[in-house]
Amino acid sequence: MPPVQMALYWLLALACLYTLYLAKTLLLPVAVAALFALLLSPLVGLFKRFHIPRTLSALLLLAAIGGPFTLMGMQLSEPAEKWFQRIPELSAQLTDELDEFSRKLSVSESPVTVTEPEKEEGFRFFGWFRDDEEPRAAPSPAPSPVGDSAVSDRVMQGGVELMVQMLGATPAVLAQFFTFLVLVLFMLIFGPTLYSTFIQVFPQIRDKQAATDLLEQVQHELSRYILTVSVINILLGVVTGCVLFFMGVEDALLWGVMVALLNFAPYVGPVIGMGVLCLAGVVQYGPVLAALLPALIYFCINLVEAQFVTPTVLGHNMRLHPLVLMLWLILWGWMWGVVGVLIAVPLLVCLKLAAARLRLFPHWVKLIESPI
Repeated sequence: MPPVQMALYWLLALACLYTLYLAKTLLLPVAVAALFALLLSPLVGLFKRFHIPRTLSALLLLAAIGGPFTLMGMQLSEPAEKWFQRIPELSAQLTDELDEFSRKLSVSESPVTVTEPEKEEGFRFFGWFRDDEEPRAAPSPAPSPVGDSAVSDRVMQGGVELMVQMLGATPAVLAQFFTFLVLVLFMLIFGPTLYSTFIQVFPQIRDKQAATDLLEQVQHELSRYILTVSVINILLGVVTGCVLFFMGVEDALLWGVMVALLNFAPYVGPVIGMGVLCLAGVVQYGPVLAALLPALIYFCINLVEAQFVTPTVLGHNMRLHPLVLMLWLILWGWMWGVVGVLIAVPLLVCLKLAAARLRLFPHWVKLIESPI
């Protein structure tokens, strides 16, 4: 390949990358809705065979998915609120520890002494000032430890800034969520006919049947992947919640649901889960070594799942190299934040399946599937 053409390809890739980053407010709900539509389209097509309209089947599927999550959110709202109320107490303890730590690190200043003005010997000889009546300098007060609370003040300021950012982003998040719902409905109802018309009308697509088969294969493999991973994550959450319950950890159901949801983001989610369980252990048991036991138990369970269960169940076709996957997660986390991390793996699976089916970029496909 000529160097000029290679440079143009790299410039095109950078332009696409920064377009995805700058237009994330617009593209994020569209991408998430497209993944959901690919996942649910086979079920809508199945209902269509039984003469159920697409509009009704799409609404029923969204209600069937959103209903359990709504009920679970209502069930977990009380323990989640209780733990949120404990955050100020934990923050106060952390502030005291930071103040003590910064106080130990601060360099103590030596007290300032005021020297007496040198008295003339004549005055002392004539007895104008006797030794026991000479004015003495008042002891200077000890310097206040400036900067003792600098660390804690910075932490509190960072917490306030984070809260303000979350409150400011709430309207945009709600708008993206409703846009996502509307797009999913329209894609499920009108997407198949639009795709068929696109295949038939555009002359650039020569092999019409191959394009149709490609979409069906991607839908089938993506559905199998997401359903399999969802079952594994649910079992992981159930096992973790049961173990924590028998250990006496408070609100074990909340932590089981949390680790199940976080496990959709490989490597990143388990790290966040262990951090949250460490904080939960410190809040419940205090700053002792036993407070790390819930996080250690979860780490062991997740290690078995990630190293043995998931690779065995998914098989070779869904194998993704860990380093490639981590770089992919970092890229999408940088571009689209938390949602980008959650959809990164299904998106990579779709791209890999499409490239393998179309015989595009075979070297990259082999690199992604390279054995460990």
